[in-house]
Amino acid sequence: MSFSEARPADWTLPKGAAPDTHARSHARTDPFWVRALLIGTTLVFAGLFLVLPLATVFIEAFRKGVGVYLAAIREPAALAAIRLTLLVAAISVPVNAVFGAAAAWAITKFDFHGKSFLITAIDLPFAVSPVVSGLIFVLLFGAQGVLGPFLQEHGIHIIFAVPGIVIATTFITFPFVARELIPIME
Repeated sequence: MSFSEARPADWTLPKGAAPDTHARSHARTDPFWVRALLIGTTLVFAGLFLVLPLATVFIEAFRKGVGVYLAAIREPAALAAIRLTLLVAAISVPVNAVFGAAAAWAITKFDFHGKSFLITAIDLPFAVSPVVSGLIFVLLFGAQGVLGPFLQEHGIHIIFAVPGIVIATTFITFPFVARELIPIME
């Protein structure tokens, strides 16, 4: 049954009246002071917690001039940090892309036992603080952790090494791929 079949006969418009295709939304009918207060609060919050810290970073970085900044970037420690960041990104981005696409595909195309568990596991990094995630990784892979003795016995270093950084970065960023793809695939 379509909408036109389901509506009562008295829903017709008066003769010569055109349908109102530009009905005002409820948001536009709020008083001006409510809109101004909400927009102002949002701008203040964004300014204090996003723009101000970012501006502070740039101001401090260039405080002594561009030459000093460029010289600092050429320091061995800075170059090592940049290389580490690029290495971790080069590993975790493809891993997240493959597993995020596979998880989104499975969630949207198939019905299976454990589907809700998979959705919960994808959302876990959003619900758990990165500090708690780090603690869990230390308790799992650290020297006194669950897998620590086995890893030490075999000379495998995860905590405070590249594999640990990759695991933590992949865990924290995994939901972004799957959560972006699920609505598109649906």
